[in-house]
Amino acid sequence: AMEDVSAKFVSQKISRTRWRPLPPAALQPPDLFATGSWDNEDNRISIWSAGDLGNAGLNGEYHGEPHLLCDIQHNGDVMDMQFLDQERIVVASSTGTVTIFRHHQNNQTLSASHRWEKAHYHVDQDTSCGAAACTGVVCNNPEIVTVGEDGRINLFRADQKDAVRTIDNADSSTLHAVTFLRTTEILTVNSIGQLKIWDLRQQRNEPSQIFSLAGDRVPLHCVDRHPNQQHIVATGGQDGMLSIWDIRQGTMPVSLLNAHEAEMWEVHFHPSDPDHLFTCSEDGSLWHWDTSTNVSEKPSFLHQGGRSTAYLSHSTLNQSVVSAWLSNDPTKDRMEITNLIPNQTLSVNSLDVLGPCLVYGTDAEAIYVNRQLFA
Repeated sequence: AMEDVSAKFVSQKISRTRWRPLPPAALQPPDLFATGSWDNEDNRISIWSAGDLGNAGLNGEYHGEPHLLCDIQHNGDVMDMQFLDQERIVVASSTGTVTIFRHHQNNQTLSASHRWEKAHYHVDQDTSCGAAACTGVVCNNPEIVTVGEDGRINLFRADQKDAVRTIDNADSSTLHAVTFLRTTEILTVNSIGQLKIWDLRQQRNEPSQIFSLAGDRVPLHCVDRHPNQQHIVATGGQDGMLSIWDIRQGTMPVSLLNAHEAEMWEVHFHPSDPDHLFTCSEDGSLWHWDTSTNVSEKPSFLHQGGRSTAYLSHSTLNQSVVSAWLSNDPTKDRMEITNLIPNQTLSVNSLDVLGPCLVYGTDAEAIYVNRQLFA
């Protein structure tokens, strides 16, 4: 229910929210998250404690609100942000610069530990007006891949001063987001509705595969890969549709699902329970897509949410383990969709899920934490 959500007003428009990853064997829920802001005079990277679990009431409900541990000024809008490890966060700026910030836990401070100036630029790196926004970053420690408005892809290593590799004219349009498919392969989405796979072992600067939305050339803003089945990818874009792709077959999405009424800004599979997927939008909504098989027996955990049932298109796959996202068994095709924030009006720019916890940030200058997603 909504009372599981705690809000914090932060007097900045929040462009990114990210849980700090938990150590491999950790059993506790996530406790720290980072935010980045945009469209403010003074943008900031902030580290928050998710709140005090000691404040749990008699029924285990949670009362503490997030509190600020430390923050640091950031030059430009925060376009994207990823934790590299427990201590370091990689931040993509509208100025084209990519910065690694280190969170010092002993004295709760943030410092910039490394910076790649103008990693993205138009024309040439030396002209002052030539900066191009770095729109997306993805990490697989120590490797960092960035994409930008300039259609460029950079591969950095956290411990090296210069880019390991740059694909200069990777795309003639803006690249909006990037994800790792496996350690040597990345997937990018662009402003004309294309997905491209890049094999980083190949020296040639061409994608190994190109997929596209039929006809429409709708700009794609976000992408996420299924955590266990690397061939399943979800994307969202300007028209608010959710597209599910199977990169082993065809060049078009397996399913197109009507979703938001405006741009979809982020899509995330739940990292440990990928039958659940989350999307957020400019239209002020955040949707939880539940494809777990026993949906019909499950009580909705948000009664005032906009509940509806969608049907995935059928794809004929003959494999032993079929993901619910690609299922050709009609009983599995039922999906429950819940809007977790029914009355929000301003854009929900970012979300992140880890364990039972959801964090999201909005243009209403607030961050929200829900610690009981599956209660």
